[in-house]
Amino acid sequence: MPDPSVPNSPRRSLAERTGRWWLKGALDLAVWTAAVPIAYAIRLDIGAFADVRDVLIYAGAAAVLKALALASSRAVRRSWHRVGLRDMGPLVALVAAVFGAEVVLTAFIPHPDLIIPRSVPLIEAMVALIGLAGLRFAARLYYEERGVLRVRLRAEGRERRVLIAGAGEAGLLIAREMQRHPEAGRQPVGFVDDDPRKVGRSYGGLRVLSTLSDIERVVARTDADELLVAMPSAGPATLRRLVEAARDAGVESRTLPSLHELASGRVSVAALREVHVEDLLGRPPVQLDPASITAYLAGEVVLVTGSGGSIGSEIVRQIAPFGPARIVLVGRGENSVFHIDRELAQTHPEIPRDAVICDVRDAESLRAVFERVRPTVVFHAAAHKHVPLMEANPAQAVLNNVVGTGNVARLCLEFGVARLVNVSTDKAVNPTNVMGASKRVAEGVVARAAEACTPGKSMVSVRFGNVLGSRGSVVPLFREQIARGGPVVVTHPDMVRYFMTIPEASQLVLQAGALGENGRVYVLDMGEPVRIQDLARDLILLSGLEPGVDIQIEFSGARPGEKLFEELLTAEEGTEPSPHGQIVVARKAPPDDAFEAELATLITAAERHDAPAIVAAFRALVPTFAPERAATGADPAGAPADMTAGSAAAGDVAVQHAGDGANIAEPRPETA
Repeated sequence: MPDPSVPNSPRRSLAERTGRWWLKGALDLAVWTAAVPIAYAIRLDIGAFADVRDVLIYAGAAAVLKALALASSRAVRRSWHRVGLRDMGPLVALVAAVFGAEVVLTAFIPHPDLIIPRSVPLIEAMVALIGLAGLRFAARLYYEERGVLRVRLRAEGRERRVLIAGAGEAGLLIAREMQRHPEAGRQPVGFVDDDPRKVGRSYGGLRVLSTLSDIERVVARTDADELLVAMPSAGPATLRRLVEAARDAGVESRTLPSLHELASGRVSVAALREVHVEDLLGRPPVQLDPASITAYLAGEVVLVTGSGGSIGSEIVRQIAPFGPARIVLVGRGENSVFHIDRELAQTHPEIPRDAVICDVRDAESLRAVFERVRPTVVFHAAAHKHVPLMEANPAQAVLNNVVGTGNVARLCLEFGVARLVNVSTDKAVNPTNVMGASKRVAEGVVARAAEACTPGKSMVSVRFGNVLGSRGSVVPLFREQIARGGPVVVTHPDMVRYFMTIPEASQLVLQAGALGENGRVYVLDMGEPVRIQDLARDLILLSGLEPGVDIQIEFSGARPGEKLFEELLTAEEGTEPSPHGQIVVARKAPPDDAFEAELATLITAAERHDAPAIVAAFRALVPTFAPERAATGADPAGAPADMTAGSAAAGDVAVQHAGDGANIAEPRPETA
C-alpha cells in the first residue's frame, strides 16, 4: 500500500500535488529573479548602478516571462529529492529559452531610459542555472541525509545502518542507491575494504573505515545493524570469513546479486539478499552460448518428460526464453505439472503449451501424446532417483528408468524427433546401487537408439550429479534440522560431493543439447568437491548460529548403495573436449551385440519383481556394477576411483532421527 506521507505517492490528492508544484515554482521564480541583481553586480560592479530602478524594471519584466515559462514547463514537476544529472537537461533548455527571449527583447525593444548591458542576460542565465540546480540538489541532500522520511524511519526503528564490505564499483553503486532511495530504510555508514591503501579515503562521500580484518570494531564504532558484502568476485573463503565476522559482531550479513545481474544494471536496494550456501561453493558462473541454443529451440515443439520435477520444471523455465513454438509438459504427478503449467502461463503467456498427465512406462499413452503434439525436440527428465528407495524397490527402478527411457527413445525415432536429450546422473559411473545401474543402462538404451537416427537428427545423454535445492536434497533437510535445534546428521565425516544449482544444471543441459553430436554422453563440469560436513557447518553459520555450540553435527554411518564420493567417468571411458568449456565428452564404447538380449533379461526380471535376477542382469549389462564398493570410494581393484572431470553433487548423505530413535533414510537430491 503506498504511503501518503512519502512524496509523489499515488495516494496524495491532486490538490496536495498541485500545492507542491506551486511551492516549487515559487522557489524557482524567486531564485531566478534574484539572478538579475547578481548579474548587474557582476557586470557593472556593486556601486556602478546606484539607480536600482533599472534593475527593478528589468527584473520585474523578466519575472513575468519566467513565470510564464515555469508554468508551461514540466521541469518544475520533476521530483527534487531524486534529482540527477539527467534531470538537468530540461532545466538547461528552460533557462536557454528564457535567455533567448530576453536577448531579443533587450536588443530590439527601444528603452532610452534604461541601462541594460548586453551581457547581463547571459550572466543572469548562468547564475540562474547554478541557483536552480543548487536548489534541487540541496533538496535531494536534505531528503537523503536529514529529510522527514529518514527522520520518521529512524524514529520508528525501521532504518538500518549498513556497513559496506568492498569500496569498489559495486560498493559505490549500492551506496548511491541507498542514498538515492532512503525510503528503503538503509543508510550507509562507511566502507571496509581488503585494500589497506584505501583506508581513510572517501568514496561517494563515505570513508573507508578499516580493512576486512577489523569489522567487529568498526561495527561497534558505527553502530551498524548490517554488513553488506559488495564484492561480487570474492571467493568462498573471503565470503565465509565476512559472514563469520558479521556473526561475531552480532549483525546480519547480506550480499549483492550475481555479477551477471550487476552487469545488466539490475542492482537496487530491493535486490539485496541474504548470503546463500551456494555463494560459499566457489563455482564459476555458467557461460551459455545463446545463439546455439536458440538455433535448435526457436520455433520448435519441445516436449519435456518429468516436467513437474525439480530438474524438469527448471528445464521448462530455461527453454521458454528461447522462443519455442509450443511446450508440452509431460508428467505423472498432476500437482507438480499443474504448478509449472500455471507458472508458465504467468511468465510466458505468449507460448502455447500442453499439460499432459502421462507415465513414461505407459507406451501407448505416450504414443498418443507424440501423435497429437508431434514434438521436434524432447528433454527426457522423468526418472526415479532416490537411492535408498530404489535399493528397496529395484523393479520400479528398471521399469521407470530403463523401460520408460526406451519408450521415449523409440517414439522419438518413430515420429522423427530432431533431438533427444536424456538427463542422466553421476551415479551411472561405477554404480554401487540399483538407481545408478538403471541410469547407466538407460544411457545404453539411448546410445543404441541413436544408431538408428537419420542424418541431421541426434540423441544424447547428459550426465551430472545431484543438485542443490531439489526435492529431497541435503540443503533443505539440513535447514529443517537446524530449525528444530539440531542435531544436523551427516552419514560420514569424509563424505564429499560436487554441487550445482538447479538453474545451472538445467542451463548446461540445454547447452549440451546444442552440441548435439549423435550418440554422445556429455559430462557437465561441476567444479570442486565439497565435504558434506563443511556444507553442514556453512548452513549453521548462515543461520546465525555456531557449529558445535548452538547446533551439533552428528554422524550416522553410510547407507546401503552409498559412496563416499561420486565419479563422473569410468577409467575405461576417459574424456575428450567439446566446443563448450564446461562440458566434456565421455569416450563410451557403443553397446555390444549382447546388449539387446541382456536388456530383455533385465526387463523380464523386473516384470517378475525378481530382485536377485535384476541384480544379476545389471552385472551382465554393466560390468563395473559393484554394490560391494558402496561407502568405500575405491574401485574393485582397490585403486582410487576416478574423479577426473568435475560434477555430481550433494548426494544421499543425511538421515533424520525419528521420535522413537529409529533412523529414517532421507531421500536423495533429484538427479533426473
